[in-house]
Amino acid sequence: MQAIIGWNIRFSMDGRDRALDNVFVERLWRSVKYENVYLQDYKNVPEARADLASYFQYYNTKRPHQALGYKTLYEVHYAK
Repeated sequence: MQAIIGWNIRFSMDGRDRALDNVFVERLWRSVKYENVYLQDYKNVPEARADLASYFQYYNTKRPHQALGYKTLYEVHYAK
């Protein structure tokens, strides 16, 4: 940490409940890996990017999420 002092970098962790800071991102990447990446055989980076873009479109608009009462992220975010 001493090496970055003076670089105007702020840490995202608040010192309390650090285990919860990344739980949402960790859950997202677990889903991405097990539902998409491990099932694909990407030949190159552009192919991986295109397929992951397609997966995130699905993840946000069509995939139901248990924690959201089986609604999609889109339904929750844009609920009227």
